[in-house]
Amino acid sequence: MEQVGGIGAVLIDIDGVLTVSWEPLPGAVAAMEQLRAAGLPLALVTNTTSRTRASISARLAEAGFPVTVDDILTAPAVTASYLREHHPGARCLLLNAGDIQDDLTGVTLVDAAEADADVVVLGGAGDEFGYAALNRVFRHLQRGAHLVAMHRNLYWRTADGLDLDTGAFLLGLERAARVEATITGKPSEAFFAAALAHLGAEPSTTLMIGDDIESDVLAAQRGGVTGVLVKTGKYLPETHRSASGTPDHVLDSFAALPHLIERLASNSH
Repeated sequence: MEQVGGIGAVLIDIDGVLTVSWEPLPGAVAAMEQLRAAGLPLALVTNTTSRTRASISARLAEAGFPVTVDDILTAPAVTASYLREHHPGARCLLLNAGDIQDDLTGVTLVDAAEADADVVVLGGAGDEFGYAALNRVFRHLQRGAHLVAMHRNLYWRTADGLDLDTGAFLLGLERAARVEATITGKPSEAFFAAALAHLGAEPSTTLMIGDDIESDVLAAQRGGVTGVLVKTGKYLPETHRSASGTPDHVLDSFAALPHLIERLASNSH
């Protein structure tokens, strides 16, 4: 694999790094174009659960980003792989805001009104996460259903500010049902391993750029990937100060990434 200053691949979160409410952040498109011009392999790794890979790539391309569907790895796609491997043929109840069925290939989904589900799968939170729906999930868990969640994010950044996300509800369900969810998206090791395998990349020569210090950056660093925290999206100074570790690099925004890569290249000579 071609390397630029010792960097062989780049993993990039989307929401809060490249876009907010799907609108490009300043300088993000130009920075992505510079990465492409340098020939760096990259993958967009996202816990976004409201859109399919095809929908995400179309929306980003429309905004000017030089990406295709093959560049995108989503939590739903990795979740489908996990369910096929660990719960083959299981009846799965999905609670999610948005239609992601096209990315859940090989997964048997059941209607919320059906009595039996082998696995409850939580995607991204939205209006669907009302009391009745959460109580149905709780009852399935009491009957012995496995709990799989695409992420533990407590909140995310929208054009209107921070909105509650799945993690806020997941904590309550786990405690009430006395179960522990299997997490398939970031920050799980399996998600980052899938992203590295997708690119054929080694952790030691890969950068991960994200706005979530725990799920994006420190989780990647635990797997040997170099973490880069950006001060956009859900970034908050207080979460940075109270984090469980220290990012390898901190940037004001994704627009500054090409300069960081140039600096790393000069330092490696």
